[in-house]
Amino acid sequence: MNTTELLNSWYNYGTIITSKKKEGTYMPHIIPINKLKNTSKISELCHETDEPIYVTKNGYGDMVIMSMEIYEGIIRQVNMYRELQISEQQIIEGKTKDARRALTEMRERYDL
Repeated sequence: MNTTELLNSWYNYGTIITSKKKEGTYMPHIIPINKLKNTSKISELCHETDEPIYVTKNGYGDMVIMSMEIYEGIIRQVNMYRELQISEQQIIEGKTKDARRALTEMRERYDL
């Protein structure tokens, strides 16, 4: 199946379609850029689903649109992975403390 046939099957003859999970597979929301004129429908679609909407231009991926809630969740996840990566690097470099000793020091320092 070539790209045009694939996109046509997702576009459903130019109308915006919703994603559906069929037997464990994910069908993403894909719309052509010229469908962005109906912004309220796009906004509804963003809030109805928990997935991003992929926008194509001339048959190629161009942008991704998602609700603020989904975006903020992704940013939280990216930040968590960044913190984990820093923590793992600190473990490799030996920049760790014994938990009991660290808690004792904090209690003494802050009179807890």
